[in-house]
Amino acid sequence: MTRTVMDMDSGKSSGNTSTDDSRGAAGRAHIVWDWNGTLLHDIHAVIEATNAAFGELGMEPITLERYRELYCVPVPRFYERLMGRLPDEQEWQVMDATFHKHYWREVRGAGLADGAQELLAARGRGGGTQSLCSLAPHERLLPLLDTYGIAHHFVRVDGATGPAGGGKAEQMAGHLRALDGVDPARTVVIGDAVDDALAAAHVGAHAVLYTGGSHSRASLRSAGVPVVDTLAEAVDTADDLALRAAG
Repeated sequence: MTRTVMDMDSGKSSGNTSTDDSRGAAGRAHIVWDWNGTLLHDIHAVIEATNAAFGELGMEPITLERYRELYCVPVPRFYERLMGRLPDEQEWQVMDATFHKHYWREVRGAGLADGAQELLAARGRGGGTQSLCSLAPHERLLPLLDTYGIAHHFVRVDGATGPAGGGKAEQMAGHLRALDGVDPARTVVIGDAVDDALAAAHVGAHAVLYTGGSHSRASLRSAGVPVVDTLAEAVDTADDLALRAAG
């Protein structure tokens, strides 16, 4: 297998390749996967649900490009960017409830991202460890993983158990504390949002960001971590980062 070393700033290939695939599980990263927009290709369900939520307040619909340009976590700040002010408590409750009602209906037609199933399986066969940390509600996340037949690939799965709309940093800290023997310095978070990089930095881990989800490339590059266009590139880059961390 030919592996590509990713440019840390641009996320593009530097032109240097390595054919060394013999380092074994000990030389690989522990990968913490994000779910929505990363393993699950649900961005169109997100746009439909977001526009339904905006419609409740008489706001104009948003395009995918505009969404990716402005999206951020915590979610109320995303709404602030669009409205020019933070939504009040009543508006937030209406928008949040409307979003989730439409999202969980639309997401039934979503599939896994290109190559996700194969990558997860190959990782397990090669002895690499992986877990999942998501802001999706925990009680909904677990059945979804069973539906897609991928739950067994993860040594641990943590979805959100508190109020919606917040960031992932503290959840990531709890996730890593619960992973026995996993070194944060050899851990790489793969996600589709700047918040995934912030959560990784919060626990002393690395991050690789994927362009197939909620952010534009320009937005992702602002996080200062590698940005890639495929999950296969993300996995290769994660192992490069772990190898560098090992000295």
